[in-house]
Amino acid sequence: MLLQLTTPPAAEPVTLDQAKAWLRVESGNDEDALIAALIPAARARAETHTGRALMTQGWTLWLDGCGHAIELPLPPLQSVQAVTLYAPDGTATLLEAGAYAVAGQRLVFAAPPTNLRAANGIQVAFTAGHGDAADVPAPIAAAILQIVSALYDHRGSDVAPTPDAALALLAPYRILKL
Repeated sequence: MLLQLTTPPAAEPVTLDQAKAWLRVESGNDEDALIAALIPAARARAETHTGRALMTQGWTLWLDGCGHAIELPLPPLQSVQAVTLYAPDGTATLLEAGAYAVAGQRLVFAAPPTNLRAANGIQVAFTAGHGDAADVPAPIAAAILQIVSALYDHRGSDVAPTPDAALALLAPYRILKL
């Protein structure tokens, strides 16, 4: 399985002004570039920890093969744009929407795909994420602010630990794989 980000989020779940207020950084722009760079890093850390896409973003999933259904990563799933199958000779076939259905986070095929190349025989383009900043649950936004604070406080260090309070806020949203 290979997962590629095709369209990054257009915005972040917290703004520069929110982060500066959280950090108690005075008005002015001496630290703006640094803080602005920490926000997407904090969002990415929260996304990795939860296994979710927080803001609307486009992804491509490549699979070697599958059975009757595919569990799409990075909930919440907004939509599937395209499903393409690749034959052993490299010929691409774009499936019509009637050849599959979307059920929650699953893509269910009307008939399991066959005659696929050995590697990356299935390509699924999809959009995932809660939506815009207003759609991100408040505890996740609060965790991102705490992660920004830890990154800010530990800048120049090799590792900035994720605060326990942030992990506790993210815990109810974490997708666990069994």
